[in-house]
This record gives sequence, C-alpha cells and structure tokens, in this order.
Amino acid sequence: MTAAIEQVNDNLILIGGESGAGKSACLMNLRNHEGVLYLNCEAGKKLPFRNKFQSVTITDPLQVYEGFTWAESQPDIHTIVIDSVSFLMEMFESVHIVGAADTRAKWQDYSQFFKNLMQQYVAKSSKNVIMITHIAEDVDEATGLRKTQARVKGALKNTGIEAYFSLNVNVKKVPIRDLEQYQNQYLNITEDDKLVGYKHVFQTRITKNTTGERIRGPMGMFKPTETFIDNDAQILLDVVHEFYKED
Repeated sequence: MTAAIEQVNDNLILIGGESGAGKSACLMNLRNHEGVLYLNCEAGKKLPFRNKFQSVTITDPLQVYEGFTWAESQPDIHTIVIDSVSFLMEMFESVHIVGAADTRAKWQDYSQFFKNLMQQYVAKSSKNVIMITHIAEDVDEATGLRKTQARVKGALKNTGIEAYFSLNVNVKKVPIRDLEQYQNQYLNITEDDKLVGYKHVFQTRITKNTTGERIRGPMGMFKPTETFIDNDAQILLDVVHEFYKED
C-alpha cells in the first residue's frame, strides 16, 4: 500500500492580540504589497497605513475559499492574509447559523468550515499565509495566571484554532524597561519608542508570567533573547523561510 504524501504549508503564521495592540499594523512592512491578497473580514475596515494590497472585503465566509483558489492561479501573489479569523467566524455565525431551522447542525458546519479551510486550502497553498485573530482573556482560578486564546465559539473553542499552527505569536504593548534584557537583531527600539515609553512587539516565546498564553514556535526558531521582536510580519516570514530552508 502506498502511503499518502502529507501536504503541509510551512509558511503559516497565526498572529493574536487584543484590540489596539497593533495586529494589523504588523503588515505594513510586507514586501511587494501588490503581491499580497488581503482578505478583509472586518466589514471593510481600513488598515492603519497606506498600502497597495490586493484587498477583498469578505461578506460571506465561503468567499475565503474562493480567494485561496484564485490566488493559486496568480503567480504574482505571494502572501494571503486573513484579517481577522475572529470576525470571519462571527460572520459565519451571522450568515449561516442565526435564523437557521437546525442551529445544532449549523454549529457543526461552523467547526467544519474552519477545518476545511485549514486542511483543504491552507495546507495545499503554495503561498505564505498569515492569519490575524483577536484573543479572549480569562484567569485560571487554580493558578491565578492569565489565559488567552483565539476568540471563537463552539467545539472549535474547545480545540482552539492555535492547534492548527506551528508558529503562534501575540502582539503586545510592552514598556521599554521590560525589553532591555531582550536585545536582539530583530528588536529595534526607536527614539519614538523611548519617548512614549513602550513598544508594540511580537512575543515569540512564553515567559514565566505568560504560561497561560498559546504562544509557540518550532524548537530553535527563536532564541530566548528573541522572546520579544519588532511587530513586523515580514521579519516573521523571513525567519520562517530561513528556518525551513533546505540545506
């Protein structure tokens, strides 16, 4: 019996954060804006910077499938962004569940929609894929530690969409004084950062104070000193490409 060849997209990143943390702003430095397919799931909300992305406002979640299919036929498209997964799944609830005759079956469709997206479209895609998500916060009553996870509902919440990603980073607004021990090639503290006293960064590894957050990456991708890096999605893509580069 011939074993099936597993299809995996190594160039896959999940970026989480609270509102105002700088999730969408991290896309500003992506190279070649014209090659970015930006799937806007937040009612056409404008990005906080000028861009030349190939932008599509999603009004039905199934259009995301169409976007991936179209991108595969476009050699100039190098990156697909879904902003945000949280609003995409809320849209699925609004469009396909609310008012349905059999809501129980539709909630099963809710989970299956995301599984199909990851297994049939993302895994088979030849493009970089960046997904942005809002995170929900809770407190572990046993430990008192802050817990976070992507904001979704139903059975998908129990599993957590983070399980589908090898690289999950969170966007944080961190005081400059707390970044001093994390000097590294990917962290550039500017004069403007010093003036305001904080910096928007990616957290790439858990710390003793953030063990309840679903931050993770392949072993060896980021050093301990690289726990905090610039809030720049292009840096993440460059690191991922270098990490998985064939010798």
